[in-house]
Amino acid sequence: MAFSLLLVSFLTFVELNCENLFDCKHDSLRNDTEFLPDSPRRWKPWRYWKKLNNIAQCIIATGEYQGRSGIPDIVALCEVENDSVMRDLTKRSLLRNAGYEYLMTDSGDPRGMDVALLYSPFSFAPLNHRSLRVKPMKGMEATRDVLYVSGRIITGDTLHVFVVHAPSRRYGERITRPYRMAVAEVVARSVDSVRALSPHADIVVAGDFNAYNSERSVSRYISGGLFDVTAAAKGSRAKATYRYKGRWGSLDHIFMSKSLLTAVDTAYIYDAPFLLEDDAVYGGVRPYRTYSGYKYSAGGTSDHLPLKVVLRIDCLRERRR
Repeated sequence: MAFSLLLVSFLTFVELNCENLFDCKHDSLRNDTEFLPDSPRRWKPWRYWKKLNNIAQCIIATGEYQGRSGIPDIVALCEVENDSVMRDLTKRSLLRNAGYEYLMTDSGDPRGMDVALLYSPFSFAPLNHRSLRVKPMKGMEATRDVLYVSGRIITGDTLHVFVVHAPSRRYGERITRPYRMAVAEVVARSVDSVRALSPHADIVVAGDFNAYNSERSVSRYISGGLFDVTAAAKGSRAKATYRYKGRWGSLDHIFMSKSLLTAVDTAYIYDAPFLLEDDAVYGGVRPYRTYSGYKYSAGGTSDHLPLKVVLRIDCLRERRR
């Protein structure tokens, strides 16, 4: 596709875990009964649409930068159930006039959770995409596929994007650590394949890795030649993207190849007031989630805060000279 010749200053990349963005319909092949109208959560259509619009509001808000409004160019999303949800998000929610398109996986995850890449066709034109299946090891449930998308950005360069949602820590970090390592190895091999064809390729690996900065699976991405550009990211009040029992920590990360580092203008956690609530138990604030246990909050968006990285287009162009 032909891009507009208008001068664009920045390319904005956002990552967000949507926290159980299910529709209200039962998929007989998935364990999604927790989020149905007659379930204990009473996940009724109006709650679904409220959730969609809360997510949409969050995405729109992250597009503002240096006093200028806009929408993010590329958004990596975790915990979206299916194509129906993504179609509603892009075509029927508050995002319906943004012009977003999307690509997503269709994983073997028992609950039906998938990952997706939302993009503005004015700044990112997909060239190729595929799902990378992670073969479960002994004792491991099927997990989310990794989404790989390559596309052309406004400078004419090709950007390779991997969207990851690694297995949870539900049964304990140590027990589940090998499962996250299995995902890291799949991504590492794929990154190596990209570099075999293009040694200086521009690569982004983003998502919910269910691992903190110091953990082994995060180190695996770094040892593979990627850089966690959000390792020190903070918000105005949030110290990380996630808060568990009063302690902040980032399970979400955005890794980039060395070729992109000089173009990074800023990397931070977007924590506008509407994404936070008071933590009545531990003090301070925490992400404003949709459910606290089984207690529903209409204003809640997610238990994770979005990460945002802004790249300077002029720095990307400069590399060609």
